[in-house]
Amino acid sequence: MSVKPKKALGQHFLNDLDIARRIAETISPGELPGSAKRWGGIPVLEIGPGMGVLTRFLMEAGRPLKAVELDGESVGYLNKVYPGLDVVEADFLRMDLDALFPGEFALIGNYPYNISSQIFFKMLEYRDRIPVCAGMLQREVAQRLCSGPGSKAYGILSVLLQAWYDCEYLFTVDEGVFTPPPKVKSGVIRLTRNSRVSLGCDERRFKTVVKTAFGQRRKTLRNSLASLLSPGVSLPESPMLKERPERLSVEDFILLTDMLSGENAKK
Repeated sequence: MSVKPKKALGQHFLNDLDIARRIAETISPGELPGSAKRWGGIPVLEIGPGMGVLTRFLMEAGRPLKAVELDGESVGYLNKVYPGLDVVEADFLRMDLDALFPGEFALIGNYPYNISSQIFFKMLEYRDRIPVCAGMLQREVAQRLCSGPGSKAYGILSVLLQAWYDCEYLFTVDEGVFTPPPKVKSGVIRLTRNSRVSLGCDERRFKTVVKTAFGQRRKTLRNSLASLLSPGVSLPESPMLKERPERLSVEDFILLTDMLSGENAKK
């Protein structure tokens, strides 16, 4: 029995057991960095298990595990091959994650390339419930999430994620270990929740500033962010505003948000 990969769902089934084991180990206590080891025993939610090659090693770890899978054929396969697995047939992007676990949980998966960014945007909504997240996605996207200021790959999701998580690019996976092989390489990453409890600025405004800045990334910030102020209001003097967005750190964007907030901000 097998499952036919569906292009519409972005399915590329991993068939290399060693790589699957390495991905599963990214959230094991022995592999987690520093103080994050305390998260090694929390329940796990796997996104898009497909034919269960990663699931197998997650189950062997003995931690509470749920898997969310949109493809009905895969759900049927998983229920037959892994009868003890709690499989939820649903779209992760539409799920109420509060209903799955009462407390913290780890997130992992071989994420569908076509929705990977959306998965991480949703993860941010539950950042106080998801202290560690790992998995595999398209290499360019994985590099983007983990890139720092000064890199061409650094962008909106880099800043928004790194405000709350320490992001690590762990290793690259070649195309030939999938069925069918994708046209691009994959990358495995791990995100561990940092100690930040508050941005110290308006979070919605922060997102707007970041998205507006990178929406016109070839412009200096003085030119791209003027639209966020009320008519007739000039931007303050600051060396940051002479830069392009990829030069600014998370802390710089927080300072910039404070600078562009208050009574002068466009409502």
